[in-house]
Amino acid sequence: MRCLRHTVVAFTAAVLAAVAIIVGPIGTASADPVTPSALDHVDKISDSRWDVYVYSASMDRVIALQVLRPVDTSVPQPTLYMLNGAGGGEDGANWLKQTDMQEFFADKNVNVVIPVGGYLSYYTDWGRDDPALGRNMWQTFLTQELPPILDDALGADGVNAIGGLSMSAGSVLDLAIQAPGLYRGVASYSGCAQTSDPVAQNFIRLLVGIRGKGDPDNMWGPQGDPRWAEHDPYLNAAKLRGLELFVSNGTGLPGPHENPSALRPAGSPALPDQIFLGGAIEALANGCAERLQQRLADLEIPADFDLGQPGTHSWLYWQDALRASWPTLERALRP
Repeated sequence: MRCLRHTVVAFTAAVLAAVAIIVGPIGTASADPVTPSALDHVDKISDSRWDVYVYSASMDRVIALQVLRPVDTSVPQPTLYMLNGAGGGEDGANWLKQTDMQEFFADKNVNVVIPVGGYLSYYTDWGRDDPALGRNMWQTFLTQELPPILDDALGADGVNAIGGLSMSAGSVLDLAIQAPGLYRGVASYSGCAQTSDPVAQNFIRLLVGIRGKGDPDNMWGPQGDPRWAEHDPYLNAAKLRGLELFVSNGTGLPGPHENPSALRPAGSPALPDQIFLGGAIEALANGCAERLQQRLADLEIPADFDLGQPGTHSWLYWQDALRASWPTLERALRP
């Protein structure tokens, strides 16, 4: 939320000032890595909590993964990938620090894998390296390089689901579309499943450009490039057919976690920021969620939606959403 909080302020200022952000193009990422992707090493913090490090050939760096292990490791278990928001989990705003995820999964037989990294990358493959945001080939890493390596390292059974919040809430839907058959279920919390819509695309471009100091043209090209539509889950929603789907979003109005007496995670923003800025962000995302709900209904694709309840763009609501989504994800992981 902290990343997006600052982004809303910057977005407003940019609109009022009519500032255009233009950064020159740079070279293309290497398509022929020399060293193959592989397990780098594993730090076993405890029987139930591991840090796994995997070298990504497409990004030419080692990626850290926070892993929660199943209760029963004597037999192969499924894997739930959970993506962080705009900060990629590197800024302290991540699933393990801001929620009770570890306690929630303590009695469940599933591997939970949380990548650390991907700041403002939208967890996609960028067309070119970016001088500010580096090389981002997250779709390749998450859907091609990582699964076989991780299945081997964890003794997993190859059954996967994926979830994400805020920035990654649309990304997880796109990843499922781009890699058919890899995931059996998707959970999307407080995000926007539109990338080619002019309003949504301009927000993404401003988020990457103002907050991340990157060039959004290096991601999917300039406005009008067909890649923005190719990665639009709303336009490509028909390809979500057959998946277990869960989508949640608050209305943006204050809810139970805005009560001044409510306990909030360490590092939470000031309550007025959570109410006003977090509320505004959530209200915008809520419009996206409602449009996706109608789109899936028109396509007769079943999905579980949790909409219409008060709540802002903040971690305790995502903690609640994780719980609400678990029956959907469990169906996907144990069909």
